[in-house]
Amino acid sequence: MKAAIVESYDHPPCYGDFEKPTPQKGEALVKVSAAAISQLVRIQASGKHYVCHTPPFVPGADGVGFLQDGTRVYFAFPRPPVGAMAEYVVVDSANIVPLPNDLNTYVAAAIANPGMSSWAALTERTRLTKGESVLVNGATGASGRLAIQIARHLGAARVISTGRSEKHRNDMLALGADEYLVIDEATTVFTQQLHNVFSQGIDVVLDYLWGTPAECIMGVAKNAQKGGVAQRIRFINMGALAGANITLPANPLRSSGLELMGAGLGSLSTAALIRSIRQLLNSVVPLGLKIDCVVRPVASVESVWSTSTDARIVLSFDDATPSQ
Repeated sequence: MKAAIVESYDHPPCYGDFEKPTPQKGEALVKVSAAAISQLVRIQASGKHYVCHTPPFVPGADGVGFLQDGTRVYFAFPRPPVGAMAEYVVVDSANIVPLPNDLNTYVAAAIANPGMSSWAALTERTRLTKGESVLVNGATGASGRLAIQIARHLGAARVISTGRSEKHRNDMLALGADEYLVIDEATTVFTQQLHNVFSQGIDVVLDYLWGTPAECIMGVAKNAQKGGVAQRIRFINMGALAGANITLPANPLRSSGLELMGAGLGSLSTAALIRSIRQLLNSVVPLGLKIDCVVRPVASVESVWSTSTDARIVLSFDDATPSQ
């Protein structure tokens, strides 16, 4: 069968032939239609993620395809070494979600991973309650943009967004953010803005950046009070685009209401992740959730793999030459 293949960690996947998998007991064979190139998949293919496979393997954590009875489904965590970017995958039957008829195949493939990050973080990890306030740190990417919309849907009374450029302000506000804070290089203006925001109360921080911006937020959050006592603030990390490490003095934890946690593979059960994805996919059309995506044939994987774009790249198998 045809597939995108990681033959070396230091080279983009190439298009070629890979052995078709055979389902075992409890698994389903899925004929793949679409799979997105996500940040997670790129990191795994480079051998830098904490969950990696040994080359050669097919990358891809999830996608959209058809069961043998014709049912169109979303699937997650296909059995290695055949990831989602292959004509056929085998998947644990528990990791398959039937798709609503009105949800576009490519939109479903593009939105599942970035949308699930905030949906699972807010429902499974932080247990957001109606009326709480949410700060989305690093809101200008696909995951952050969805996080604004999802936080609103799940009951957030106030949503604050952050990003590195003023050019995103109107977009952030149009998506439902009440405020947009620009992370300046010196972080002096950013820090002052954070003081103003936290003085009005923040209950949950969804962090896609880590690094210096996260340090700034924690530095301000340690002084946040509510009713004369330290305010409880659930800080949940889901990415590290601004740096893999931070300096965290003990004082912010001992003298504050900060609760640090993460959301990612390993911190949530597979069942919880699939539950979140099911809820998300059933909400995309009713809520009007938006994501920019561009569709490219899987044969072009090597040339588009490192493309820098704000849109999510989705690989299509619909035009692939069928293999037996």
